[in-house]
Amino acid sequence: MTLKSILTATAMLCLPLAAQADTTLTVHYPMPGFFKDVMDNISAKFMEENPDIHIEFATPSANYEEGIQLIMRQAGTAAMPDITFIGLNRLRMLSERDITVDLGPLIEAEGDMESLGFTDTILNLARVGDKQVGLAFATSNPIMYYNADLFRAAGLDPDQPPATWDDVIAAAARIDALGDGVESIDFRWQGADWMFSALLFGAGGTMLSEDETQVAFDGPAGLASFDLLARMVNEGGMPAFTEQAGAQAFAAGKVGFSFQSTGALRSTINAVGDRFDLRTAAIPRLDAENGRLPTGGNAVVILTQDAEKQAAAWRFAKFAAGPYGASVVVPGTGYVPNNALAATSPDYLGAFYPENPLFQAGLNQMSLMVPWYAFPGDNSVRVTNAIVDASAQVVEGTATPAEALQEAADTVRRLLPH
Repeated sequence: MTLKSILTATAMLCLPLAAQADTTLTVHYPMPGFFKDVMDNISAKFMEENPDIHIEFATPSANYEEGIQLIMRQAGTAAMPDITFIGLNRLRMLSERDITVDLGPLIEAEGDMESLGFTDTILNLARVGDKQVGLAFATSNPIMYYNADLFRAAGLDPDQPPATWDDVIAAAARIDALGDGVESIDFRWQGADWMFSALLFGAGGTMLSEDETQVAFDGPAGLASFDLLARMVNEGGMPAFTEQAGAQAFAAGKVGFSFQSTGALRSTINAVGDRFDLRTAAIPRLDAENGRLPTGGNAVVILTQDAEKQAAAWRFAKFAAGPYGASVVVPGTGYVPNNALAATSPDYLGAFYPENPLFQAGLNQMSLMVPWYAFPGDNSVRVTNAIVDASAQVVEGTATPAEALQEAADTVRRLLPH
C-alpha cells in the first residue's frame, strides 16, 4: 500500500469521528412572537459559519416571567438548557443563586471587546455587581405609537405629536369623542413593572433607596405616575384593556395612542398593514430635564458548566449579541441596537434608520436609557406583581392613586430582604 493510499484511508476513517465531535447547544428564549424568526435567522447564519456547532432550540417561553421561572425550576437538572435569553430585570435572580457562568474571565481572555462593538456601557446592561452575567441581546425603550388617521379625524396634526403628557391627554379626549367604537389610549401596564418604570423614571424617581433598604417609589414621583395613569382614564377616556385586547384594537385602527416597547414595533407594523397611517414618537416624561427611561429587553446567558460547551456557547453569545445579531434583531423587532458597531457600520444598520423612520423614536431616546431595575431577594417576581396589581386598581378605578400606591409600597416592604 502506498503512503498516499494510507493517508486517504486514514482520513476516511476520521470523518465519522469528526462528526461525532460536533457540539450541540440547547438554547432557550422567550416571546416567540417577537423572536422566533430572529432566532432562526441568527442560528442558521451562526451554524453556517461554525459548522462544528449545532444549535437546538428548547420550547420558547411566552414571556420573560415564565422564562425566568422555567430556568429556576430546571437549574441543576439535565433539563436546563446550555444557553438562555433572560429579561434584563431578572439577571439578578440568576446571579444571586450562582446559576450563570460569569463571562468576566471570557471577556478578559477575549481582549478588545470594544472592537467588536461591546462598549463598557453596553456590557453594563447585563452586569450585576462585579459579575458579567450575560451580554445584552435585545434592548428597548418605551415609545409612543399613534394612529395618524384618527389624529386627522379629531382635528389634530399628526406631524406634531404631543410632547407632554398634558398634550397627550388633551389629544386623547378629542380622539375618544369620535365615538363609533374608537378608544383613546392603550397603555401597556400589564404583565410587568416596566411601563410603571417608564412613568416613575420619567418623573425622576427610583424604585428603592440607594442602599436598597427602603421603598422609594411611593414618594412624589410615584404618586405623580399613578395620578397620570388615573388621568389617562378619567380625562383621556382610556379603557381597562387587557394586553391582547389593546394590541388587537390598536392594530384594527380603533385606538389613537399605544404606549409600549420599541420591541413590539415590527410586530405592530405587520399587524397594522395598510389599515392606517402608523406613526411613532418619543414618550413624554413628567420631568423633561431629569427624567430617564427604563431599558427593556434581554441578555444571552450561558448556563452550561461543561467546558467544551462553554467554549462553544461563548462563540454563539458573541455572535448573537454582536453586530450581525443586532442587524437582525433591530429590523426584525424594533429593539434598539445593543452593539455600537452595528449601529454605525454601513455593513449592518448604518443605512437602516434613514430608510425606516418609524424606528427613529427608540434610537433617539437611547441617551435616556437606564437599567431596568431588578429587585433584590427571592421575592422579586412577587414584587413586580404587586406593582402590576396596583396599576390595575388605578386603571379599573377600584382604588385612588394614593391608596393603590400605598398598598403596593406596603406589600413590597414585606417582600424585600430583611
